Amino acid sequence: RFATGGNAYFFHDVASYEGAIRREVPNVDDATLLYLKEAMQAFRSGCLLSATVMLGVAAEHTFMLLLERIEASATHRTTFANVFAERTLLQKFNKFRNLLEPLVRALPAEVREDLDTHLSGILSVLRTFRNNAGHPTGLVPEREQTFVLLQLVIPYMKKQYQLMQVYR
Repeated sequence: RFATGGNAYFFHDVASYEGAIRREVPNVDDATLLYLKEAMQAFRSGCLLSATVMLGVAAEHTFMLLLERIEASATHRTTFANVFAERTLLQKFNKFRNLLEPLVRALPAEVREDLDTHLSGILSVLRTFRNNAGHPTGLVPEREQTFVLLQLVIPYMKKQYQLMQVYR
């Protein structure tokens, strides 16, 4: 697994994919998991556009769950108040990232490790593929690219849930 030595996650069907997710993110939200499982099912059926869109939806849903957690927190709500005023998800994310940057040193080491890669980098890749798939561009991702996205979403989710623990 990525988290413990750089190896890829291994899964071959919806059940093994769910198992890989639950090992890394035991308390994954049910709605998020539904979209992730749907992505794997679409991938196995050869519906790569659908798989890509579902992965993007799951990633964005998880970020919104993080924001909900922060907004409900009396301790952290004011620090990130400007995020909630933004209209689009991308604007919210960019504002969140900017507000988080000066706070990174205070985060636990496990959360700080590869934070920018897992938060910004992976979300950017997922959003790009989701946007290409969700708009009628005619661009269909390669099967291998989609498989990589199925893998990348796992460490992204794990990092989001680590942040949820910090900002509860």
